[in-house]
Parts: sequence; C-alpha cells; structure tokens
Amino acid sequence: MTDSEILTLYQTRAESAIEETQSRYGAYCFAIAMNILQNRQDAEECVNDTFLNAWNVIPPQEPRSFSSFLGRITRNLSLDKYKSRKAEKRGGNDTDLLLSELEDCVSSDFNVEDRVEEKDLSREIDAFLKSVKEEDAAYFLCRYWYGDTVPTIAEKFSVGQSKVKMSLLRTRKKLRDYLEKGELL
Repeated sequence: MTDSEILTLYQTRAESAIEETQSRYGAYCFAIAMNILQNRQDAEECVNDTFLNAWNVIPPQEPRSFSSFLGRITRNLSLDKYKSRKAEKRGGNDTDLLLSELEDCVSSDFNVEDRVEEKDLSREIDAFLKSVKEEDAAYFLCRYWYGDTVPTIAEKFSVGQSKVKMSLLRTRKKLRDYLEKGELL
C-alpha cells in the first residue's frame, strides 16, 4: 500500500490505517527507537505511541513525507523516554556518547537537547548538510538522526570504520565553523 493510500485511510478514520502503517513502517520506526533507547520493550512502546500520535493528528495534518513524519515522531518520543529514564538512573550509554559528540560541536549556554528544538538551528543544520558532500551528509544523518553506531554505518555503506569516524569528525568541525560564521553559537 502506498503512502497516499495509507493517508487516505487516516483521513477516513479507517482503523486499518494503523495496521498498514505498522506493516510498512514498523521496522523503520523500531530501528530509530532501538538505536536511541537500546531497550526492546521501550522501543516497542515508542513505536506504538508513534502510531497513536499519527492517528491523533491525521487529520487535520497531512504530512508531505509520511516516513519523515513518522521518523520524527518516533525520534522525539524516544528521546523523551531516554531523558526520563536517564533522570531515573543516571547512567551512560551510546546515546550519551552520541549527544556528547554533538555538544562538542554545538556548545553554548544551552545543552544540545534544548538547542536542537530551536527551529532556526534546525534549518541551518539542514542548509549545512546540503552544502557538504552527499556521503558526509549521509554518515552524519545516520549517526545523529537515526542514532546508528559507527560500525553499523560502516557496514551499511561498505566502508571502513575509520573513514566514517574521520568523516563525522570533519563534518562536526565544519558544522561548528558554519554555525559560528552564522553567529548561531
């Protein structure tokens, strides 16, 4: 079933919309949640909440890119759950590392979670990613949007881990320079 057909099901309030969404995007949403949360049960809960949120906002919203729309909901719910869990048990994991890598790049009086929510910064990062090589942008998105590990990215693109690490390091430095030049830091 195509995205437009699934969106039509939402518009007509057909309960099969959620089943079709699960069938087409369940694995995609689960991968995003699992990369952030590293816990199967929490990831499954976030995916279910994603589909419920989609049900609650369509209509009136009609997303242009259904996959991006679902990905954003899943990511935000997963980060919220991660923050909640972290507050309960103050431990470190891969998500801490991922966020700390970006904090080094986008340091300011605010932490990364606060700054990422700002629309101006988000638009500037989008513009920046369009200005770098496609390969570097792909690595960056896999790491900092989807939460993929360096080994996973290297395997996905059939390159060495050192290439991915170096690309991420250079891209973060370029992003920092770009943001400083635009006086966003």
